[in-house]
Amino acid sequence: MTNALSPRLAAIVDALPLRPGMRVLEIGCGPGAAAHEVANRIGDGHVLAIDRSAKAIAQATAALQEEIAAGRLSLRCSAAEDFELAPDEAPYDIAFAVRVGALDGRHPEAGRLARRRIAAALVPDGRLFIDGGDPLREVALED
Repeated sequence: MTNALSPRLAAIVDALPLRPGMRVLEIGCGPGAAAHEVANRIGDGHVLAIDRSAKAIAQATAALQEEIAAGRLSLRCSAAEDFELAPDEAPYDIAFAVRVGALDGRHPEAGRLARRRIAAALVPDGRLFIDGGDPLREVALED
């Protein structure tokens, strides 16, 4: 894995309430640096990293072969506002996003839809974290 975490991304991953065995959804994964680090920290858990960019998914796929082969990580090309669990997919414990316009207030209508889609993909007490706090803030999933 050549995608080293920037100090900012490392602080964000450090702030996530991760625990072994957890299922984590990353929204807007880019080339996969944070997904890689989260996968390393949750042991036998699972990370699903999504991005609206097919190019980003291709980069992450190339960089994360070991985690994908081990079944600890999977990737999917999807925008947050279009995301749905696959029919046999278990829900996720937490979700996080860094620099995702639909969730940081830049695109309010997409944000409402994205929060609904994310809430539907999480366990009942699932939580969503985005950048913009110190270094994270939790976002309410209800409208």
